[in-house]
Amino acid sequence: MNIIESKKNKLKAKRIFLTKGSCSNTFFYILNREFGHPKPNEERAIDPMAGGILQAGYQCGMLWGASMALGAEAYRRNNKDLSKATAVAIRATQHIMESFKNRTKCIDCEDFTKTDFKNKWSFAKYMFSGKFYSCFKLAENWAPEAIQAAHEGLSLSDYEISEPTISCASETLKKMSASDEEIIMVAGFAGGMGLSGDGCGALAAAIWKTILELVKKDEWKSTLQDPDSNKVLNRFFEASNYKIECYEICGKRFNSREEHSEFIKNGGCEKLIEVLAQT
Repeated sequence: MNIIESKKNKLKAKRIFLTKGSCSNTFFYILNREFGHPKPNEERAIDPMAGGILQAGYQCGMLWGASMALGAEAYRRNNKDLSKATAVAIRATQHIMESFKNRTKCIDCEDFTKTDFKNKWSFAKYMFSGKFYSCFKLAENWAPEAIQAAHEGLSLSDYEISEPTISCASETLKKMSASDEEIIMVAGFAGGMGLSGDGCGALAAAIWKTILELVKKDEWKSTLQDPDSNKVLNRFFEASNYKIECYEICGKRFNSREEHSEFIKNGGCEKLIEVLAQT
């Protein structure tokens, strides 16, 4: 990517963020158009991931949006082999997370913003002190790097997959009667996104699919306290004993796609996935 293209992408990211209003929507939007396949409904439905899963401070919304765009592209390139598409989405997500972490030294919204969005005073300080500008600046600076990392991540995954690859997030959407494309879109959320062990990817997938169906019917409006997303979250908390991070729910972090696939295949998180699918 040359200097002129980089500057254009910086300016574009800032403008899109201001227009879309959420970091998650912004990067889903940017990368979808980089790959030449806009998805306005799907992009709008990722709004609840802004602030790190319903403003809870987990993985930055930019990463959720970017991962979904990678999943969509992985599906287009490998739609005759959904197992490989799943593996590609997970590996590409890991690569773009590495890019993000190289710039921010963290992946969680709360670590970057130093803000507890659930606390009204902390949120007010974030807004009125001008701290919110740091997110616009991050979007502006990371956009060219994210585009480059997205292309690299997808090409890095151009190899043969010896064992079937399963994603907890994709398994959740299968039970929600999602399309194959939607199932692969969320594949990178596996194991707390890119197997990181952070905020639950199956939860994020269930929220996105729930909101997507409402968006399609024009029955949803993005708000800070979204009742539809919170219904999914409350059911999830009851089933997970109020744990939200993947490594706490599973009792481990996954070192490979194969390890995660085996865990899910053997019934890991089965009850939790069932509860989420019922939403």
